[in-house]
Amino acid sequence: MAVKDALKKLGLHFILVDLGEVDIMENISIEQREQVKIALLDSGLELMDDKRAVLIEKIKNAIIEMVHHTDETNKMNFSDFLSEKLNHDYTYLANLFSEVQGTTIEQFVISHKIERIKELIIYGELNITEIAWKMNYSSVAHLSNQFKKVTGLSPSHFKQLKDKRRSPIEEVGNANGLN
Repeated sequence: MAVKDALKKLGLHFILVDLGEVDIMENISIEQREQVKIALLDSGLELMDDKRAVLIEKIKNAIIEMVHHTDETNKMNFSDFLSEKLNHDYTYLANLFSEVQGTTIEQFVISHKIERIKELIIYGELNITEIAWKMNYSSVAHLSNQFKKVTGLSPSHFKQLKDKRRSPIEEVGNANGLN
């Protein structure tokens, strides 16, 4: 919304305003580009000029979208998904990401998957088997091993810690509910 407002105020017409991307109908001058940059900064946003930085943001956004915001289980692997979505060879994307971010796409994906798994455990709506299936793990053991490697805890231990933080409402304030 902030981007659309900034472009409208500057009298620029746009075809597309998407996360991290704007397609403006006109060819804009250097002065107009500076005005857009200032207007975005006023809104707490940044105009990214570097095509590599833009592509890195697209990679991150695609991963976050797939891990955190897609409910249907996607059995396509991340490399195929990213190549298809971003229209680039995966090797190029992976090398660029590693060079700029100092970590691999795989590690970035794993970190986001573990955060999503933590959310799902805390919500308590799915058991570990259902979470493993939803998150596209080959087995509960694979999920558990990866979860433990990243967090230092097994998923069941993480769930126990989450459960211990809460007391049943009827025990709150009672002497026997203070543990």
